[in-house]
Amino acid sequence: METKDKIEYWLDMAEDDLITAKVLLHSKRYLYLGFLCHLIVEKLIKAYFWKKIGQEPPYVHNLLILSKKSELDNLLDENQKQLLFRLMPLNIESRYPTNKAEISKTLSKEYSKSLFEQTNEFLIWMKKLLTK
Repeated sequence: METKDKIEYWLDMAEDDLITAKVLLHSKRYLYLGFLCHLIVEKLIKAYFWKKIGQEPPYVHNLLILSKKSELDNLLDENQKQLLFRLMPLNIESRYPTNKAEISKTLSKEYSKSLFEQTNEFLIWMKKLLTK
């Protein structure tokens, strides 16, 4: 598979996940919505890693490490950086929900809607960046 194909692969998966995230938002499955928003952003950064570095991204889920290693962190504005910070705990907490009820309390309808909207904006921005 060529680099272009790998970029498309990650981008297509992120776009498909966004459709599912919207369903989760409307069905009030906020914990899983947060987890999926993290995955969407992770996939987009991995697509950028292919574009910028031209090789397989590291097998990590840490958005901060991925954005630094791909050099995407140099392009992020403050809102985008804040999104990465907001999503980071949702990856771990959703995979290993030791305090599921407590975590779910922090994911109000408004907060979850905001995460979804920011993730959608990030996808739109990344899509432009990836197709330059």
